Amino acid sequence: MSTNSSVKTVIGHSALDKLILYGGLPLLGLALGFFLPRIADWAAEQRWVPWQRPLEFLAEQDSWWVVAICIAVGVLAGLLLAAMAFEDTLKTTISSTEVEFLKHQKTTVVRRENVALAFLDGKEIVLQDARSAELAREKHDQFASESGKIAAAFRRHGYPWSDGGDPHENKFRRWVEDDPELSPAANAVLRARSKAFDQGDKGKADLRELRLELAKLGYVIRDRDKKQYWRSVS
Repeated sequence: MSTNSSVKTVIGHSALDKLILYGGLPLLGLALGFFLPRIADWAAEQRWVPWQRPLEFLAEQDSWWVVAICIAVGVLAGLLLAAMAFEDTLKTTISSTEVEFLKHQKTTVVRRENVALAFLDGKEIVLQDARSAELAREKHDQFASESGKIAAAFRRHGYPWSDGGDPHENKFRRWVEDDPELSPAANAVLRARSKAFDQGDKGKADLRELRLELAKLGYVIRDRDKKQYWRSVS
């Protein structure tokens, strides 16, 4: 977390995190690349190891350029992994006028005047308006010991913060197929969301998009262990 002269606070990867990601992972890739021909030589003798032909081919190469190529590939792989890890981390920028969430090159901005309450719901930062509708629900990547810094950052910039979490917690109900208290449209969207949990990255995108559809219908949704819980907006 870094603070810019009390004008804004950024929650995300620290300078040390960046150093570890962009320094440590390429260095690890370099080491693996250097030893890869020797690892391949050992693995080629273990018949249970898959990809025997590529391993045998690599093990037979003893030229310096083979090692150089392996090192280059290892370093590039380390940089790619670091970039992927960095992109997968939520960056939250808080100021006295707005909150900006950035993840996977997608930005969500919530204006300060629209926020009636902010709190943590497990690993998620939640912003609500005066009607108790959710303006944002984003999963953060901070350690549990650092969650207090998130609360402090929002308070520092004048946002009303709830240490007790969601004041509407007891209104959530678990969704069941064709819940009679929900509209047919809401049940259809929740049914589609239930199928998206096991679809990898595409499923995550669908869960997010369909959550917004339910918000338009007047419902707040929270997910727990691939189960959906809902409540109506006040």
